[in-house]
Amino acid sequence: MDGRTTSRILVAGIGNIFLGDDGFGPEVLRHVPPKLARPPVQLIDYGIRGMHLAYDLLDGCAALVLVDAIPDRGAPGTVHVFQAEPESLSRTIGLDAHAMDPAAVFASLKALGGTPPYTVVIGCEVSTVEEGIGLSEPVTAAVGPAVQAIETTLAGLLARPAATRG
Repeated sequence: MDGRTTSRILVAGIGNIFLGDDGFGPEVLRHVPPKLARPPVQLIDYGIRGMHLAYDLLDGCAALVLVDAIPDRGAPGTVHVFQAEPESLSRTIGLDAHAMDPAAVFASLKALGGTPPYTVVIGCEVSTVEEGIGLSEPVTAAVGPAVQAIETTLAGLLARPAATRG
């Protein structure tokens, strides 16, 4: 950010809907209750537009909630909520206008002169990322819990004073 302050909280669904479970983020955003999309919260399905997300983050953001598919660690459909460490991710990757993983987004943001906001990831372990539209059964079952995780995360972020967000 360039010194601007904002209380905006961005919830970003990311992933490729043409690669099976990688479309988890966009699918979850389709199920988030519209009532959550009121100031200061913005809900945006970025799909595979990582550079767009990086540019939007340049406008300032108190907190970012990334909703994404994460690698299978033996329990497809398991939802994990964790704080991301954008600085450690962005150090290893340069500017890439075509990449959509969080590390590439943060690296692009840094290359553009921005600073990543406080970031929470709501991720679901995938079952398959083969070509095809639609989520696997275990990942489909995780959409509801992920929506609940978004609501819980937003409640916590909104309860913090605007000056301490981020």
